[in-house]
Amino acid sequence: HSSTIIAIKRAARWFQFIEPRLKQNNIPDDFKYLAVVESNLENVVSPAGATGYWQFIKTAAKQYGLEVNEEVDERYDVQKSTLAACKYLNTAYQMFGNWTMSASSYNAGISGIEKWSSLQKSTNYWNLVLGSETSRYVSRIIAMKLIMENPSAYGYDLNRGPPGRGCRADNNGPAGSRPD
Repeated sequence: HSSTIIAIKRAARWFQFIEPRLKQNNIPDDFKYLAVVESNLENVVSPAGATGYWQFIKTAAKQYGLEVNEEVDERYDVQKSTLAACKYLNTAYQMFGNWTMSASSYNAGISGIEKWSSLQKSTNYWNLVLGSETSRYVSRIIAMKLIMENPSAYGYDLNRGPPGRGCRADNNGPAGSRPD
């Protein structure tokens, strides 16, 4: 719950950099939620070494145009890493022909989704039997989109003040506050 609230707050800062790059590269706007699912919009390093907002491993980062060496790591740059993510997603879209399979490949890799798709003779993500993380991946992106677009509908009260201080009902101050 608390990490989702933090993601909603971070989105106000980071989506302004992500959204125009997605648009310029003909990637659906909803893919900004993929970055939320990957990193919670935080420059983090996973146990596997995936780094930054878009969680690129070193080899994929270089493959999609990011500079990664002892002095520079562009995976930490939201604008450059978003462009690299766009290149990846466009490559995946050219391979699979749909955005759902492209999104799932961001988690399992293009070759992983190609393998499972070929073995199971299906090009529909929803019909594939995948590992537990990848099978939930697209649903997590969709859930994050729904929550972030309408947080109050899912129990996220972003106007609540500190415990015991009431809730902000509007810009006139906390509800139930004592008169002056």
